[in-house]
Amino acid sequence: MNFQLSEEHQQIREMIRDFVKSEVIPHAREWDEAESFPHETVAKLGELGMLGVVIPEQYGGSELDMLSLALIIEEVARGDGSLALTVASHNGLGSGHILYAGNEEQRQKYIPRLATGEILGAWALTEPGSGSDAAGLLTKGEKVDGGWVLNGSKTFITQGSVGGCCVVLARTSPGTGASGISAFIVEHGTEGFRVSSHIEKLGMRSSDTCELAFEDCFVPDSQLLGEEGHGFKDALAILDSGRITIGALSLGLARGALEEASRYALDRKQFGKPIAEFQAIQHKLADMATELDAARLLVHRSAVLKDQGKRYKREASMAKLFASEMAMRACDEAIQIHGGYGYTREYPVERYWRDAKLCTIGEGTSEVQRMIIAREILRSVS
Repeated sequence: MNFQLSEEHQQIREMIRDFVKSEVIPHAREWDEAESFPHETVAKLGELGMLGVVIPEQYGGSELDMLSLALIIEEVARGDGSLALTVASHNGLGSGHILYAGNEEQRQKYIPRLATGEILGAWALTEPGSGSDAAGLLTKGEKVDGGWVLNGSKTFITQGSVGGCCVVLARTSPGTGASGISAFIVEHGTEGFRVSSHIEKLGMRSSDTCELAFEDCFVPDSQLLGEEGHGFKDALAILDSGRITIGALSLGLARGALEEASRYALDRKQFGKPIAEFQAIQHKLADMATELDAARLLVHRSAVLKDQGKRYKREASMAKLFASEMAMRACDEAIQIHGGYGYTREYPVERYWRDAKLCTIGEGTSEVQRMIIAREILRSVS
């Protein structure tokens, strides 16, 4: 076991940390309050290769490993959770599904543009009536001459209105459960495909989140992604790696909360001395730091297992579960340390708290993660 990052990983971390310090932190509050998607900053991330982190060089990507992506997302989340969510979802969901299941023609058509950020990718699985029960989706894909006709709606779709293409999961064989679901690549501008509404959220407010509608939306056979009926199976594999990125996002938010709380505790004076000298405050900071380190080890372990080509489903769920719930605890304590000021928008800890809540819900709720972990444990002893 090696707990030290390689020199390359350290360089990647320092590069993105400098970028976040100069390009993200000064604007994060403004983006949040305006609920404004930061197009220019996202484009700069594309120029740095941060939108094609794990994409092979032959498709224009950076061809880095999963651990590198985890480090990048943590650093971006330290500055702004919304921007980190954009980086995570673009790299792991839309781009990831096409890279994982697409044929060579599809990869050549979409991956180079996704890798550079020329277009952003969206991934449409969740529906108004199917969240944790993702296999219960109702969007239909009906086979017609030369292609498929999609009808249905999707909700909570990240990059829903700013993405250039969207991977859409639809039921193509009614009555066959998860095995009857297929995936399609649908480009924005396709007739019958529209953004039906933008979703106003508690946190992650400058991340683009939409409801999508498909009304007699025709897509040619060339847009079927992977084998017919294999869409949901492929989606589960994509979600496994997505849980690593949400775990990394949680790390960044928790670290931001810890650093802001520590700084405030040194500056804030009560009863004639900095509140950092009070044992109650010190204990909070100690617990936050300890849980943060434990979560980081879990996230990095799952990333390294993926990089080694080993099974990592249980480890990814453990990392996502612990890191997301740890982030909520850390942000809550940071607000408490700030006292009344923590409840105001003058300090960023309230934004970290609002952003962190999504991490316990997105990419599978904490309850779903516990189901997955338990299932993997029982499978190993059966």
